Amino acid sequence: MLDATTRSGGTATASPRAAARELVVPVPVLAVPALATSPSGRLARCGRVLLSPWSRFSLLVALLAAAGASVLLFEPQRLLADGWPPQLGGVSAAAVFAVAYGLCTVAFVPRPLLNLAAGALFGSALGVTAALAGTVLGAGIAFGLGRILGQDALRPLLRGRLLKAADGQLSRHGMRSMLAARLFPGLPFWGVNYCAAVSRMGWVSFLVATALGSVPNTAAYVVAGARASAPTSPAFLIALAAIALPTVAGAVVAWRKRHHLRRR
Repeated sequence: MLDATTRSGGTATASPRAAARELVVPVPVLAVPALATSPSGRLARCGRVLLSPWSRFSLLVALLAAAGASVLLFEPQRLLADGWPPQLGGVSAAAVFAVAYGLCTVAFVPRPLLNLAAGALFGSALGVTAALAGTVLGAGIAFGLGRILGQDALRPLLRGRLLKAADGQLSRHGMRSMLAARLFPGLPFWGVNYCAAVSRMGWVSFLVATALGSVPNTAAYVVAGARASAPTSPAFLIALAAIALPTVAGAVVAWRKRHHLRRR
């Protein structure tokens, strides 16, 4: 046979099968992850990017910018001059106004203007109801947008002493802090909404405190709007006093609270 050595001392000859095995050189195979090249893998990667905290925060900024631009374009303040569409009246008109009120507050329309419009359009009683419903609706929308789209991106940025103190106050004493913020009209409505959304305040505390704390200031502006045609009437003068006194009290409390936070 070819693969046997000769008994007389001849050289050994390898068989063809053994020679073929010796000539085979192993070639490394690069493993390509299936998820990196498959359509499902690309979709998963795109989903992670789109759902990342800063992508969601960018969407929030874009939505708020579009809302502000729509206010400049459609000028909702013309309600005071032009009135409500004549085809609506009574409770149905107040309900539609409450929805529009809520959307306008998300778009940075000042609440005093909307409250005056509610009083001028619907009178004191129905105007207060519509304005309060719109206040809670707008606050809930802003709080939800801030909580879903902005909280994860903004919470790591709360590093300053004052920011941490404000966040701790809202997170630990949400109901009390929100009541104070709503009772004193010096703080911007939209700013309070988004600050509360970034904190760890609960939904129920936020909405209940907003509803209760907004009653005095909202009622004062609505009554002023309803009685604007009689500026010397007792109701109008009382409404003006109810607007001015909380403003002064809020400024004093904010000044004292600022010094308290500095000493901490």
